[in-house]
Amino acid sequence: MSARTPIVLALAGLLGLGAVADVEAARGFDVRDLQKLDRVSSPVLSPDGARVVFARREIGEDLGKASTGLWIRDLRTRDMAPPRRLTPEGWNVNSPSFSADGKSVYFLSAKDGTQQLYAIPAGGGEPQQLTGYPLDIGSYKVSPDGKRIAVSMDVFADCGADLDCTVSRLDEREKSKTSGVVYDQLFVRHWDTWSDGRHSRLFVTTPASGGKAPAPLLVGAGRNEPVGHVPSRPFGGADEYTWSPDGKSLVFSMRVADRQEPWSTNFDLYLYRDGKPLKNLTASNPAWDTGPVFSADGRTLYYRAMKRPGFEADRFGLMAMDLASGKVREIAPEWDRSADGITLSADGKTIYTTAQHLGQHPLFKVDVATGKVEQVVGEGTISSFDIAGDTLAFTRNSLRSGDQLFTTTLSSPAAQRAITPSAGEVLPDVAFGDYEQFTFAGWNNETVHGYVVKPWNYEEGKRYPVAFLIHGGPQGSFGDGWSYRWNPQTYAGQGYAVVMIDFHGSTGYGQAFTDSISGDWGGKPLEDLQKGWAAAQQKYAFLDGDRACALGASYGGYMINWIAGNWNGPWKCLVNHDGVFDTRSMGYVTEELWFTEWENQGTPFEKPENFEKFNPVNHVARWRVPMLVVQGEKDYRVPVDQGLSTFTALQRKGIESKLLYFPDENHWVLKPANSVLWHDTVNAWLKKHIGQ
Repeated sequence: MSARTPIVLALAGLLGLGAVADVEAARGFDVRDLQKLDRVSSPVLSPDGARVVFARREIGEDLGKASTGLWIRDLRTRDMAPPRRLTPEGWNVNSPSFSADGKSVYFLSAKDGTQQLYAIPAGGGEPQQLTGYPLDIGSYKVSPDGKRIAVSMDVFADCGADLDCTVSRLDEREKSKTSGVVYDQLFVRHWDTWSDGRHSRLFVTTPASGGKAPAPLLVGAGRNEPVGHVPSRPFGGADEYTWSPDGKSLVFSMRVADRQEPWSTNFDLYLYRDGKPLKNLTASNPAWDTGPVFSADGRTLYYRAMKRPGFEADRFGLMAMDLASGKVREIAPEWDRSADGITLSADGKTIYTTAQHLGQHPLFKVDVATGKVEQVVGEGTISSFDIAGDTLAFTRNSLRSGDQLFTTTLSSPAAQRAITPSAGEVLPDVAFGDYEQFTFAGWNNETVHGYVVKPWNYEEGKRYPVAFLIHGGPQGSFGDGWSYRWNPQTYAGQGYAVVMIDFHGSTGYGQAFTDSISGDWGGKPLEDLQKGWAAAQQKYAFLDGDRACALGASYGGYMINWIAGNWNGPWKCLVNHDGVFDTRSMGYVTEELWFTEWENQGTPFEKPENFEKFNPVNHVARWRVPMLVVQGEKDYRVPVDQGLSTFTALQRKGIESKLLYFPDENHWVLKPANSVLWHDTVNAWLKKHIGQ
């Protein structure tokens, strides 16, 4: 490779979609590159904004065991010194946070068997174990004065704060000669885990040296008080609970774990104060309340709330509750975006939050008094951020790079300082496909957005086979962001052009646009995909419409099955990852019942006609296009019967087909070696049917 290659590639990126890659001095992006790239996350600033700590995941050359360490950078220096490792090499850690005085950094690690809380001097030194419980700590949050810590652990409800009781019961089960389990209510399984009767619950404890922590106090231990998972499962975290400024109270979000839990989205905010019964602060709202944050004076509780019970993709509005009166107001009711979280400015006058917006994911600021919303940092996807005074640290990714850490100031956010390198800087010999967003008139002549990505070796005047990617959700988006599962650059790196359409139902285009897919899975979205495909071919002459394959997962996999019987003309092959085959069966076999019941306006026995209206199983007779089916055994969202039924239908009809089955993966393919196999199998399928 010539010394000028990185400069050539940088200029190509600046020139935009029309730029021509230096194909003789570069190569395409490969899944092995994707897996080997370090992953940066979880930036936290010291209270004075002088230092930033972040997590960095590294993996071996053989794609074996990965480890995550903490790294720190002094922001007061302007030299080119890279961040330095803070935690010892070989430790696998997560969830960093600074102490109130900025002298220590807390984190979780399972270094000694169970995941416990540690602290390490911010200036460097040896980690000190602060807890030594016999159970894993799942999350934590230190009180403002540093004297108490809220931690979450999975326990049996009747064991309460007696952790040894939970440990003994688990040991007894392990030694038992029988394997049968009796359930008397749902959830029996959730996401990728079968229920064992434990709940994730909050405890309050105090830090102690040597890992010999005092017995924790169970939050909400009253005999008649509700029990649920805090944080929520499967993806909840420490942002679902918070300390009051005086460190005497906790507020947390919880859905009651009763028989209605699998079809309920009613999370409420509960107030816990030592020695007092739990108080439900949001009982009047039967929808989702979460993300509590106290004002500095403790008088106001900010949080996010949905309004429609049972709808997981409803808009999260920003709320403010006066704790003395209980009065609630929405801060920016006219802002038609769904807020991801709440971070208060130092003066308490501004909320900072990210939200999806027209295929991007910017950082916004919202005036608490007026509700005025302004964009602070845009372009690509702001995946995480932290604020200390005027200092802003954030991670951003795009269709060209994974997360990169930047720092700047709130007073001048355009002046950004890169702390970690981009994917292009780490891989100077790789040419990434240039990309562009486009719009077209979709269903009802409404504006719909999409993205097109050029192949890495693009040359003007040539035509290229196409990977037509369909996102899941269905309330989701294939926007300007980086993915470790469905990354357009892995296709562009094989010489394919990529087209992605944010059809009706996608997020970030207003709540009405998101709502429009419910009850119409095979209607408006299919029309948008058809019109988007036609518009892309008309706009971009390099797309070879005669050599194209459609690929999708989850709802995207459902759409592949729907396309197979209702729009199979353009496609030379199809790829269906964990897609719904029979919407009626899905209504009984999936775990989060609120999803299928909202999307079909009832249960399969109440509204059977709705489940059949856009059911792929009713159109199998028209299937003809070769299909690759991918299915994970531990996928309890779209369970294995859906994938096996799809493959059975294909085989029984004599259609060319393959099944890639993962006994150890869930709805996603997460293990690096499995991801490589997934991509190699998919790419081989595309190559066979559309070349390259």
